[in-house]
Amino acid sequence: MKDYNKHTSHSHHNHGDMNHSKHVNVSTEEHRDHNKDQHHNHHAGHDHGGHSGHEHHHHGNFKELFLKSLPLGIIIMLLSPMAGFDLPFQFTFPYSDIIVAILSTILIIYGGRPFYQGAVDEFKQKEPGMMALVSLGLSVSYLYSIYAVIASYLTGEQVMDFFFEFASLLLIMLLGHWIEMKAIGEAGDAQEELAKLVPKDAHVVLDDDSIETRPVADLKVGDLIRVQAGENVPADGTIERGESRLNEALLTGESKSIKKGPGDEVIGGSTNGEGVLYIKVLETGDKSFISQVQDLISQAQSQPSRAENIAQKVAGWLFYIAVIVALISFVVWMLIADIPTAVKFAITTLVIACPHALGLAIPLVTARSTSLGASRGLLVKDRESLEIAQDADVMILDKTGTLTTGEFKVLDVEFFNDKYTKEEIIALLAGIEGGSSHPIAQSIISFAEEQDIRPVSFDSIDVISGAGVEGKAKGHSYQLISQKAYGRNLDMDIPKGATLSVLVENDDAIAAVALGDELKSTSKELVQALKKNNIQPIMATGDNEKAALGVSEDLGIEYKANQSPQDKYELVKELKDEGKKVIMVGDGVNDAPSLALADVGIAVGAGTQVALDSADVILTQSDPGDIESFIELAHKTTRKMKQNLFWGAGYNFIAIPLAAGILAPIGFTLSPAVGAILMSASTVIVAINAILLRLDTK
Repeated sequence: MKDYNKHTSHSHHNHGDMNHSKHVNVSTEEHRDHNKDQHHNHHAGHDHGGHSGHEHHHHGNFKELFLKSLPLGIIIMLLSPMAGFDLPFQFTFPYSDIIVAILSTILIIYGGRPFYQGAVDEFKQKEPGMMALVSLGLSVSYLYSIYAVIASYLTGEQVMDFFFEFASLLLIMLLGHWIEMKAIGEAGDAQEELAKLVPKDAHVVLDDDSIETRPVADLKVGDLIRVQAGENVPADGTIERGESRLNEALLTGESKSIKKGPGDEVIGGSTNGEGVLYIKVLETGDKSFISQVQDLISQAQSQPSRAENIAQKVAGWLFYIAVIVALISFVVWMLIADIPTAVKFAITTLVIACPHALGLAIPLVTARSTSLGASRGLLVKDRESLEIAQDADVMILDKTGTLTTGEFKVLDVEFFNDKYTKEEIIALLAGIEGGSSHPIAQSIISFAEEQDIRPVSFDSIDVISGAGVEGKAKGHSYQLISQKAYGRNLDMDIPKGATLSVLVENDDAIAAVALGDELKSTSKELVQALKKNNIQPIMATGDNEKAALGVSEDLGIEYKANQSPQDKYELVKELKDEGKKVIMVGDGVNDAPSLALADVGIAVGAGTQVALDSADVILTQSDPGDIESFIELAHKTTRKMKQNLFWGAGYNFIAIPLAAGILAPIGFTLSPAVGAILMSASTVIVAINAILLRLDTK
């Protein structure tokens, strides 16, 4: 049986393991700098091949920009006729157009800055997109309007300006971005939630036993800190003194609070129950568990996925389509009408082509999906794995600790002698195992404890090499030996895959205890869910044929027994060579090679080994039901992405020709202001659709 340490909720015994992973530590440095920006803008690098798409969001707080630009914009819109029509709320007076021109200049410099900076980023990447389009629309309407004002004073003729359209476009764009940032914030920032778990200050115990409160940032490895009942632990460390129950639910997904005492490791951010703990600091800052998890989340969010690459391409096409359609529209209208009409249609085309909804389509779903996953204990390191998982053909599952609890349990006790009561037999079993730390012995002792049966006190206990133990109690000699050592058949039904120990007195079996690794309660549901999604489950285990057969019959799945890590790797390779998409579920330590090779690697119960290179997805609890949640998340996330892409791009492909005046012959034209309103509406629809992403309650 493999070392269960890797699986249990106490798997925090190997903090050192975190650092074997170059993945996080290398990328920690790379991400550290722009992560600070990224806290507020998940998709900072999202949609231009993961580099600069929305980096304009670094360029200022859109709420502030919008609120400060609003009064200027309103004055401009009051003083400037819309598309040449005087609206009832508008008024003009001598030289009001000069005031409008001055205010517009201030507005384009202040409110337009983030769009121009974004456009510069896009052109540097040789990939013009949304910001380039917005900037084009703003520049054309502003410059033409300034020309119109100068021309009307020089020639005395009234030339129509576009200040109204310019101001309304800029305000609606700023408002759209503010709504977008708010939606992204609300779509859930798992990193900030995690950061909140770590207290700001720590109580450091000095050499003279006095307590000094200092910021957590100033803690050093080796410091001794005191954590009172109810406080959160400020850093990763080991308990020096004190006992308590710690709640690590938000970190490891383990819902029950865990009893810990001297020598046990604790994770920064977990909540201390009733006792006072003195903890020696092992890891701080970047090396701490929470920081590693935050890095994984931000890496996942800054990686472009396949859907984003599509969104990126579509945004590029739209830029070129918009420019070409605007030019054609300009030429055609100039020939059949006049230059002002031609300019109006060209501007409207450029204004309406801004693919806002498209730029948002994927990042919003991603942000929502990441936070939903994190709330279920699913850390998706590689976002593309969500898109791959929904097309998977085969899932290879480890047995011990994944499908089963990985802990020995007493499954059955059988009695062959009327001299003893059931309680007496259990008391003898627990007594004879009293001195042993073997998992089988421990499971028998805890079985007696659960039933409040006191173990019999043995006078002497000796180990029988390779067979079991023997001992004397109350003048009788007893042996607890394996079925093989006993050598005779017993008249009992042995549960599938169980190990049998026989209690012998005077060479006669008086009782037998069947011990086994129990199936987890959610394993059967997982197998059903996989079959429903047309994913074939295969159990690959290092355990023997008999144990594997028992579990495989219970679950109704194929199995492969006696599998070494190398065998599992070969199995994944073989299936991939057959052209199948493979998901591998393992414990991340033994199974690292096959996790890395599979199309999607899921590490289960990895606890603090979250930083493992090999897995694409980490389930922080060892619950097979979470694999089901992951498959559901994969399907739903991919579906939302497709819906949003369709909505975001579809809107533009319809709106651009309308803006260019294709239906003008039948009297239908789209003004820039109406176009901008429609565009904002499509942005809001995409945002709402993303926020509606939900997982079924468990």
